[in-house]
Amino acid sequence: MVPNDLFHWLRLCLIPGIGPERQRELLAAFGLPERVFATGQFALAQVIGERLAETLKTHANTAQIDAALAWAAEPGNTILTLADAAYPQALLQIPDPPTLIYAKGRIELLNAAALAVVGARSATPQGEANAEAFAQALSEAGLTIISGLALGVDAAAHRGALKGAGSTIAVVGTGADRIYPARNDKLAREIAERGVILSEFPLGTPPAAYNFPRRNRIISGLARGVLVVEAAVDSGSLITARMATEQDRDVFAIPGSIHSPLARGCHKLIKQGAKLVESAQDVLEELHWTGPVRTQPPASMPEALSRGDAEGEALLHQMGFDPVDPDTLVVRAGLTPDALFAILTVLELEGRVARLPGGRFQRIN
Repeated sequence: MVPNDLFHWLRLCLIPGIGPERQRELLAAFGLPERVFATGQFALAQVIGERLAETLKTHANTAQIDAALAWAAEPGNTILTLADAAYPQALLQIPDPPTLIYAKGRIELLNAAALAVVGARSATPQGEANAEAFAQALSEAGLTIISGLALGVDAAAHRGALKGAGSTIAVVGTGADRIYPARNDKLAREIAERGVILSEFPLGTPPAAYNFPRRNRIISGLARGVLVVEAAVDSGSLITARMATEQDRDVFAIPGSIHSPLARGCHKLIKQGAKLVESAQDVLEELHWTGPVRTQPPASMPEALSRGDAEGEALLHQMGFDPVDPDTLVVRAGLTPDALFAILTVLELEGRVARLPGGRFQRIN
């Protein structure tokens, strides 16, 4: 797209109060943005109302436009509009595609076969391990993994995807020039180099609660399906799953413990018709995808160094795989508190047990 054309697209999309729906109405009525701005105010008012028509004619956003054009001129940065051939074709299938998107990285991935992997920010260690391993296996099979760059499952999915051939797309709820959360700074920079950071929000947009549910429709819209790893019943991941269903995408969910709040969202989805999956192969079969697939189980943590330790093995057996508090473990294992915590400390250092919020523990493998 020549800069002059992009100038008019940016001019239209950066007018306050004229969101994507109004933008599409104007484009449908008058054609490309340059023609929209050449149209008389009376005719514009018939489509978007007098107040917005006046705003469109009088609002000056030259500084924002110049900043966006300068950003797009930097290596690796691209601004795509509905008229661009490189615009993600999958987004054209959803009811409300963004008029304009900002991309930082390999834009060819935006039209690659993809799967979204989403889940809880406060994921359990096992949930993060599952997300990373599933994402790596699916990426190695040639799928691009999409997620939202949040802490927990999202970050784990991006890390796993970067280990495979399919790479990853991070759809963010801020401007593409912002990194949020700050703890994912290193990961975001790696995604920008090897994958894509994508946003529909203007440059400089800070994190705001209402932005994230909106960006979820892009996560699901870009993908062939959505895999939910862990989610509470009120999780934003269930919003993504609902949007996927509305967009005629597949929804997959990994089951968990009946006692875990972070499994209840997945169980709810399964009850509503989501496909229960236990391996990456389950997902690939449902997608009718053919490609190289890693054969080892995808949800294991690193092997411990002392599997022969009898006390540790016995305690792991007593723990099961559900989160459990120390008082319950004292009773189950018949140990003193001091003896219990001595064994738990060793198991935690070996990566076989994780300490959870509230003082509980959970077996990892």
